[in-house]
Order: sequence, then C-alpha cells, then structure tokens
Amino acid sequence: MAMLLIGYDLNKTGQDYSGLIGAIRENFGTRWRRLDSTWIVSTSLSPATVRDLLLPYIDVNDELLVITVSAPAAWYGFDDSGSQWLIDNLK
Repeated sequence: MAMLLIGYDLNKTGQDYSGLIGAIRENFGTRWRRLDSTWIVSTSLSPATVRDLLLPYIDVNDELLVITVSAPAAWYGFDDSGSQWLIDNLK
C-alpha cells in the first residue's frame, strides 16, 4: 500500500467541500487529516486513479494534487496522536 497526499483548493467562493470530503472518507479507510485541505491516505490505487476518482467533486477552476509520500518526513505542531499516526504510517 502506498501513502498518498491529497491536497486541494476549491477556488470558487462559497464552494461546498462535503462531496469531496465524503468521497475521501468513503474510499480510504486509513486516512489522516490535520490540515484543512490536506489528507494522507493509504491505498493501492495510483495517484492518477485517485485524482480521477475525486475529479467529479471539483470544478474546472479548482486545484487538486495527489502525490506519493513516505519517510523520511518532518512536521511541527501536531498533537501526539497526529504525530504518532505519521510515525506509524510513513515508512
């Protein structure tokens, strides 16, 4: 399984993130979200497949990034449970 980072900006004022967030929650059981528009998910899908899965939930003026992440990594400011999730899952 790969760890993928999903980042997005919905650029139209007043856009509703619930469809996109729901799609991430429904499709990825192992997930981490400690930043507003950034998730890390565990999946066997490729970044391109995840992108295509999420495209129906964004508009043409929005931005979506899906990339593979792994250790080593660095972070700051997360609580103990957020940090431990990263330690346990980014290998």
